[in-house]
Amino acid sequence: MFVLGTAGHIDHGKSVLVYALTGIDPDRLREEKERGMTIDLGFAWLKLPSGREVGIVDVPGHERFVKNMLAGVGGIDLALLIIAANEGVMPQTKEHLAILDLLGIQSGIVVITKKDLVDDEWLSLVKMEIEELIAPTTLSQAPIIPISAITGDGLPDLVSAIDNLLSSTEPRKDLGRPRLPIDRVFTIAGAGTIVTGTLIDGSLAVGQEVEIVPAGLKSRLRGLQMHKARINTANPGIRVAANLVGVTTSQLQRGDVLTKLSWLIPTTMVSVKLRLLPYLYRPLRHNVAVSFYTGAAEAMAKVRLLEGEELKPGEVAWGQLLLDRPVAVVSGDHFIIRSSTETLGGGRIVDSHAKRLRRFRPAIIQSLRVREEGTAEEVVMTLLETKQPLELSVLLAEVDLPASEVQPVMEALVQQKKVVRIGQRELCLLLTMSGWERLVQKAATIVRNYHQRFPARVGMPKVELSSKLEAGTYSTAILPKLFEEGVLVEEGLVVRLPTHRIQLTPAQQARIDTFLNSLAQNPYAPTSELIPEPDLLNLLVQRHEIVKVSDSVFFSTSAYNEMVEKVTAHIKAQGKITLAEVRDMFKTSRKYTQVFLEHLDGEKVTRRIGDERVLY
Repeated sequence: MFVLGTAGHIDHGKSVLVYALTGIDPDRLREEKERGMTIDLGFAWLKLPSGREVGIVDVPGHERFVKNMLAGVGGIDLALLIIAANEGVMPQTKEHLAILDLLGIQSGIVVITKKDLVDDEWLSLVKMEIEELIAPTTLSQAPIIPISAITGDGLPDLVSAIDNLLSSTEPRKDLGRPRLPIDRVFTIAGAGTIVTGTLIDGSLAVGQEVEIVPAGLKSRLRGLQMHKARINTANPGIRVAANLVGVTTSQLQRGDVLTKLSWLIPTTMVSVKLRLLPYLYRPLRHNVAVSFYTGAAEAMAKVRLLEGEELKPGEVAWGQLLLDRPVAVVSGDHFIIRSSTETLGGGRIVDSHAKRLRRFRPAIIQSLRVREEGTAEEVVMTLLETKQPLELSVLLAEVDLPASEVQPVMEALVQQKKVVRIGQRELCLLLTMSGWERLVQKAATIVRNYHQRFPARVGMPKVELSSKLEAGTYSTAILPKLFEEGVLVEEGLVVRLPTHRIQLTPAQQARIDTFLNSLAQNPYAPTSELIPEPDLLNLLVQRHEIVKVSDSVFFSTSAYNEMVEKVTAHIKAQGKITLAEVRDMFKTSRKYTQVFLEHLDGEKVTRRIGDERVLY
């Protein structure tokens, strides 16, 4: 599930486009309908040709409602930047694009609306203007699609482009720490308090105990809805409405975060890497007051620049934001700052619970650089030492750090051979090198002991080794790594040490020789009286010296292959064969013929039809 967000100048057709795509009018307020202008966030949803469903957040385009726009775009996966063909790039086009760029949104489509109002030459000029505008931003590779929401021209191309982009967009990761930044609060008669938002970082389930931060309220999820349909579980990346028990709308506000109990601690100071927009006319001064936006939250903040007295347009610097009220954020979250009239810049939070830092201190700046680069090595190593192996997704949730901060650390640790990674992507397992060495030693010891107990067996069953390793479902990933590194050798369903060789006693070898001689003397009517013990039988099967056709009948491999060849050749020539014909063909008894043919049926070489066999 994914969420799209519109962006663009007022009256460029954002809401009209959403209606044309979905049949849903996102303008829900009476004032919006009377004025023909989106004021607050609107919501809709769309089912794509692939069957994929997407939520849509429609944002206001008027400069007075940019803060409402900011509350809606933080959780989107794909941006639709809307530009009217008859007007081209306008002030809020630039500002909304800058916000998308600061938020790091890299998947998007530029939609040129109202193409029916201009000719092809004018449309080409608008495209050139757009290409120049988006070139230095995260949307530089975004396709540009002209459409008319009135005539429908171009809409199929737009829907197809959305579907194609989302097919290559990774779903939101479940870090085990669900956060629902609340962007709407309302009441439904008979249900009570409802909040909505885009779920990130984890899942929610009906009946779950939850907390609203920073208010510190406890509640329970009475119900969940997605696109007006009831659901039992909400996964990351979807628009969701949550019905809360025991709280009133007066206790909640936009910007609160609904989450699981007792982990998300609000903060009033964050350390950040701040980028100022390049087209501003004035620098940003130290200690200036700004509006701070993250998720759906808004607060006033004082900017503390740590490296200078001002930050010039287009520059990047380290700083701190002292907030006038607590907000619920984590390291790695994006933020935007604005003056009373324009967006100034933004960036990423590198420390969500910062202390006041001294300015002009190289050591402090270096520590922030290290923090930004993800030096959570001590936290990661400590966690792995106490709980390993761990899936990467579980580790990301437990260290309380964003994936973008932890993953570079993990790569470095793997390269430095401090951490061993098994598998790829979020499902991979992580162990410290010392933890992996202990696991290797444990596996080798288990298999060595098995060889000592059963010297006539090729190896230890993989299922038994998995159980003794006590690694649970992780064994399916650990065993291939042991094979890859040559710790163990895989032999079908068993494993052995590379140095293991079967050690047969003279008596065991004599029993094998006697049995094989008996098969040679009576190849089509093998006696059951000389069958050796199971370990020796299994050894002969694994060596491909005999073929087991039933619990008590074994043929030599050469005799078996000869019988199969002759039976299949007869059927190919005659179209069928009977049990009696097979019996006479090999001058054997009905007993051996019947189990042989039943075995061929089971191996799908032949198929029984009445009293006859045909090829499968």
